Amino acid sequence: MKHSIILILAFGLFATAADAQCRSFTKKNCLSSLDGYIQNDNYNSAILIPGDEAELMLTFLAGQDYRLVICSHPVLGEVGYEINDSRGKRLFDSSKNDGSNYVDFKVETTQQLQIHVQVPETKSAILHEGCVTVLVGSKS
Repeated sequence: MKHSIILILAFGLFATAADAQCRSFTKKNCLSSLDGYIQNDNYNSAILIPGDEAELMLTFLAGQDYRLVICSHPVLGEVGYEINDSRGKRLFDSSKNDGSNYVDFKVETTQQLQIHVQVPETKSAILHEGCVTVLVGSKS
């Protein structure tokens, strides 16, 4: 029982430290990609390793101009992403659009979009972990 409490406490401290590292990485390396856009209040970040995938549902309001930025630690390689509508129809694929880490768009109707992020596999025996952040900015 005592070991379980220590293990849970240690995991909680690790998760807090990892979140702080991602916040610091995002602040230093990613926020400038939103120049000209107002960042929304959501902070969407995770520590991922090669081969990992993550999905996130976000709501976008009708008539707004948006910039979606996928910012990742260089050790992860070129992280790909897709934007799908609520029915799963692919609206954007970064691999088919010059691999840019951001996309600007406008939605005609308020809707939820799914952001799917993929960290490429590596052949290295050592798996490095790194932060991947999804930022959303809008213009009024």
